[in-house]
Amino acid sequence: MKKHILLLALLTGASACNDDFLEKLPQTSISPEVFFANEGDLALYVNGLLSMPDMYGTYLNDQSTDNAATTGAVEMKVVMTGSPSSQTITGGWDWGRLRNINYFLDNYNKATATSDVKAHYAGIARYYRAQFYLEKVGRFSDVPWFSKTVNPGDEELYKTQDPRAVVMDSVMADLAFAAANVRESVTAGTPGKWAVMTQYARTALYEGTYRKYHSELNLQASANKFLETAATVSAEIMASNKFSIYNTGKPNADYAALFNSQDLSSNKEVILANAFDQTKDRSQNVNSTVFGDYEQAPSRDLVQTYLMKDGTRFTDVQGYQQFGFVKEFQGRDPRLAQTLVYPGWVRAAETAPYILRLNKNFTGYHQLKGYINSTDNVILNSVDVPVYRYAEVLLTYAEAKAELGTLTQDDLDKSVNLIRARVGMPDLKLAAANGSPDPVMVQKYPNVTGANRGVIFEIRRERRVEFAFENQRFNDVMRWQAGKLLTVIPEGMYFSGLGKYDLTGDGVEDIILIDKSKTIPDEKEKEKNSLGVVLIYYRAGAIGEDVTVYLKNGNAGGTMVTETAVRKFEDPKYYYRPVPQKEMLLNPKLKQVFGWN
Repeated sequence: MKKHILLLALLTGASACNDDFLEKLPQTSISPEVFFANEGDLALYVNGLLSMPDMYGTYLNDQSTDNAATTGAVEMKVVMTGSPSSQTITGGWDWGRLRNINYFLDNYNKATATSDVKAHYAGIARYYRAQFYLEKVGRFSDVPWFSKTVNPGDEELYKTQDPRAVVMDSVMADLAFAAANVRESVTAGTPGKWAVMTQYARTALYEGTYRKYHSELNLQASANKFLETAATVSAEIMASNKFSIYNTGKPNADYAALFNSQDLSSNKEVILANAFDQTKDRSQNVNSTVFGDYEQAPSRDLVQTYLMKDGTRFTDVQGYQQFGFVKEFQGRDPRLAQTLVYPGWVRAAETAPYILRLNKNFTGYHQLKGYINSTDNVILNSVDVPVYRYAEVLLTYAEAKAELGTLTQDDLDKSVNLIRARVGMPDLKLAAANGSPDPVMVQKYPNVTGANRGVIFEIRRERRVEFAFENQRFNDVMRWQAGKLLTVIPEGMYFSGLGKYDLTGDGVEDIILIDKSKTIPDEKEKEKNSLGVVLIYYRAGAIGEDVTVYLKNGNAGGTMVTETAVRKFEDPKYYYRPVPQKEMLLNPKLKQVFGWN
């Protein structure tokens, strides 16, 4: 037992980041032969490597995308609006976690255990190493590959980057090994075979589409190899019949239930969950972070992506650009009202419908997905987070097949259309999608060509809608070579001008926009609506003026605006980040790529 306590302490101490060098685990404190004696030791070490996204990481990373406006100084916005360099963009070049992983892989064979037991734990470690390197490749493209423990002073520490192709081949080898050796039955809350397989398919799709659409890599010829792996691995998960889309026949509630559940352990859609339970001293609460006026507010562009309930395009509706909040929620894909606060929504412990706050620098829209509508602290603090969902497997399968040019209607029926069925949306038809590509999507993704262009657009729409605020959008935009989408400053709700507006959908005005030159009256002097409720007052004007709501055309109306700083996206430079200058000074063999300095 003392050995296990010491091992845990060593792992905890070794997990701190070191921006300059790979950290040295203090293995001199206890020899590897004692460290790794049996299966219990292997499990203890690997469990110490467990790393899964929490609610904050899941729901807040969309502020780097076109899904949301943000008042935060997020890196992507800083890059596009400033003068970024290797001196100012300095994150991401940390290797401490890799050293902990490689130390295990260098020593696990010392344990007295059967070969399949050792292969299982090695598979989990290699799965973590693949995740680690996928993040590094996504940020820097070429990075040094270290397959073994490297100590400070070792010559290998000062080598140059390995080519992306070499690194990703190693990543895929790690995932293939993990998929073949990790057990299906594992401790709850830890990755097993199917979680590994899902990451394997995700990684293959990412790299396959990245190579296809990024000519600067000169790797287009190998793109299909990765896409074929994505299709094959996702098909294997589908064929296992272990998972299904969560669908109880409640199209207006089933999707939302995935993100407000106290227990996802028995949910057939959830392949891996990060469980929280306040009664067991493991809790988190992000209500105040995802809702209202924190740093992130959903964008109108996201709202306009959702289809109508009958499957037609919202952006084909005459005059849609001038629709107000209430009208734009009418007759839409039910996922919209399970992702954003909708007209008539009632907050816990209140009886009247919630009236959205219109704070300057925000869009007016409020995120509902991940918000827990309760006043019970145990419930608020005990919501599980889905890490991998079967819906992702289905969309990976469909996208890979579409990009390969092998997608059939049968493929759609057993993938995308199962997801649509959950919310009662009509099936996606291959011939119809390819016969009439969405002109809005054509404009967004001009580099998509070929006979499957229309259905690729619709699969991309499905991903954006299904995974809104699940930390998928940024990587999707990057791999599709669609960075120019991020140069559009997010906008919010539309108001035709000054005057009174209904935000709850009952036909009775709730707020009033007054001219910037006027003063908001005292409470007793404010006008009441026909229900006898005092109107909420806002002074409207252009961004930067002394007002409480920023409108695109000032007091003449328009969409709510969030900022004015011009955004630029240098292609291909901004798809990557620079190696921090201090690392270049420490290791002169490192090279900057894609125009960074």
